[in-house]
Amino acid sequence: MTLYVGARLGMVAAVTVVLVLLNVPLLVALAVGVVVALPLSLFLFKGLRVRVARGLEEKQAVRRAEREKLRAQLRGEG
Repeated sequence: MTLYVGARLGMVAAVTVVLVLLNVPLLVALAVGVVVALPLSLFLFKGLRVRVARGLEEKQAVRRAEREKLRAQLRGEG
C-alpha cells in the first residue's frame, strides 16, 4: 500500500516539477499535477493497484474468519 501511495505522490511531484520548469505557477502546477496523476496512475500503476487490492482482500478474509470464530466462542459453540 505504501509503495502504491508513494508512486502516486511521486507522479504528482514529477508532473508538478515539469510544469514549474515551464514557468507555470506552483499552485496551478500542483493542482494540475493532482488532476493529471489520478487517471495516469490507474493505467501506469495497474500492477501495484492489483497487488494492493489482493493484499487487502486477504487481510479482510483473515479478519472475517477471526470475527466469526470469536462470535462462535461467544455463542458457546467453540
